Amino acid sequence: MEFDPLLADSTRLKIVALLASCDWAEFSFVRESAGLSKSALSKQIAKLEANEYVQVHKGYVGKFPRTSLKLTDTGRTAIEDHLAALQRIVDQSRGGTSSP
Repeated sequence: MEFDPLLADSTRLKIVALLASCDWAEFSFVRESAGLSKSALSKQIAKLEANEYVQVHKGYVGKFPRTSLKLTDTGRTAIEDHLAALQRIVDQSRGGTSSP
């Protein structure tokens, strides 16, 4: 388990962490929760989608466009491994032991 370079960016880490807690999330919910503009979130989602961390579904509710986001199995594994690597640092800083 190592740090994930894609998740080293705090914005992408925040997005993936938000998506880890749900099945599908509306784009607007993620944007508001992460405190991002539409363009900033779109840019980060494009990077996550290109690396198969996030699945994007575009559709309509009535006449209104809706974009939904879902963390893929690849994304879920990536955040779990990344958080485990961070936890090892916390444990070591507290004098705990951690396996390599």
